[in-house]
Amino acid sequence: MDEKSDEPKHPIQVVTRRTGLSADVLRAWERRYEAVIPRRTGSRRRLYSDRDVERLSLLKQAADAGRPIGQVAKWSDAQLRDMIRQDRAAETPRRAEQSAGPPAKAPDDLFARALRAVEQLDAQALQQVLDVAAMSLSPVDLTEMILVPLMRSVGERWGSGSLGIAHEHMASAIVRNALSSIVLSRHLPQNGPGLVVATPSGQIHELGALVVAATAASVGWRVTYLGADLPVADIAGAVRTTGARGVALSLTHPAADPRMPGDLQALRSALPPRTALIVGGIAAPSYATALADSGALLLHDMASLRAILLSLRAEHAEHAA
Repeated sequence: MDEKSDEPKHPIQVVTRRTGLSADVLRAWERRYEAVIPRRTGSRRRLYSDRDVERLSLLKQAADAGRPIGQVAKWSDAQLRDMIRQDRAAETPRRAEQSAGPPAKAPDDLFARALRAVEQLDAQALQQVLDVAAMSLSPVDLTEMILVPLMRSVGERWGSGSLGIAHEHMASAIVRNALSSIVLSRHLPQNGPGLVVATPSGQIHELGALVVAATAASVGWRVTYLGADLPVADIAGAVRTTGARGVALSLTHPAADPRMPGDLQALRSALPPRTALIVGGIAAPSYATALADSGALLLHDMASLRAILLSLRAEHAEHAA
């Protein structure tokens, strides 16, 4: 049998792991652009072939390079491979120039130094490590390889009792500043897509929202960051004022707020029809039914966040052209 067969055999969970696309983005690409057409079982379950998976991987590489998905979805696999080769060749001189500079600090070393500074309650040392990381890494890598793992590790150690609340508060304050700097330091074109980021009423923990804001700014979005604990009417008002293409909410605690389903539905009703509603955070899955009813895109991880943002940005560019 051909190594890349047309036999439908892969469920959507396998495809998302192999391609790095979230299930939400994958379904959107199928529905809007017919990127691939999976086979349906009798129970309406999607099954994908090897060739489907390969094509989706090619489309993701092209979209990650900044090409509108609405354009590249029309290309053949051969055209996609050729364009990806050209994009990579164009990157080579820039990477060579970067490598000629001072050697970059290894992310693992930077992370270890940052965690050691937290353990020692040395705020100055932690700030110095993050300053070096900001010069050595891209904003996306800084966020995903240093800042997010650092706060996850600090949280786990706090939970186990090996670190105290003072350690968590010190680390949170400095990481919050680092994320805010990423959001504010991006110089983006005014015609780029806008994103309003906040946490709704009752959600007082904002680090997750700041992570979303920093990631969005790093991949070309104009971010309006509102902070924590906002009524949905104010969030919707910010969308209308800024003309934002999307709203991103972070839900971390509590995980069973009885007001949240109504708030999500009220926000969806107050938003313009084309405004994307993106929701993530450790508490978000507990509101799965309410999120589905409000048409929200659920973030499963950082990869799905990037994929959704890149896909929506490509759509915005396509409509603006």
